[in-house]
Amino acid sequence: MGIEIKELSFRYKNSDEAIVKDFNLEISKGEIISILGESGSGKSTILRIIAGLEVPEKGLIKIKNKIIVDERVFIQPENRGIGMVFQDYALFPHMTVEGNVKFGLKNMSNKEKDERFEEVLSLVGLRDYKKRYPYELSGGQQQRVALARALAPEPSLLLLDEPFSNLDKDLQDRIRDELKIILKQTSTTTIFVTHDRTDAVALADRVVVLEKGQIKKIGMPSIT
Repeated sequence: MGIEIKELSFRYKNSDEAIVKDFNLEISKGEIISILGESGSGKSTILRIIAGLEVPEKGLIKIKNKIIVDERVFIQPENRGIGMVFQDYALFPHMTVEGNVKFGLKNMSNKEKDERFEEVLSLVGLRDYKKRYPYELSGGQQQRVALARALAPEPSLLLLDEPFSNLDKDLQDRIRDELKIILKQTSTTTIFVTHDRTDAVALADRVVVLEKGQIKKIGMPSIT
């Protein structure tokens, strides 16, 4: 089992109602999971809890049989082996594509960093853009740089927050297809959140439908 989440609950300070309630999910290695829900349903909060950006009220999360959070354990975000692509991509504007992608490569020799950089840049189809800055790239190219940066350290889990919301429709469809190929090619276990049912159906192996912080249903992708 790749990822195990049990009885996860969370409420914001000064809030009477939990925004995530008894969330349970098991994910196999290499599986792509979509959490589908309306704005305010708690889907992005779940990503933030998994990433370590929020502390749950209760619950357990395991990655590759290692507890990263429960009532006694809290592994810091940088030590969880998780990659995350934010909705706005969060690229460093003062760094080139090369600088952005290499940023997360720690404990590697310069040669190893160069090799891994070239590998992931080829994977996302941007080998000719390594010396460009984010402002010199299109929205789709920026997203691919963000993906390359997240994949470079070979994370145990990749988190994607509304990955297509900033792209126009034609580009959205193409990038979505490219992303699925990349994730399957690298066997990257992935959770992405979206409010778009079409995205969930096209990309995910399973879809979790979230409503008011609770799982309403879970199963194979379906437009019905």
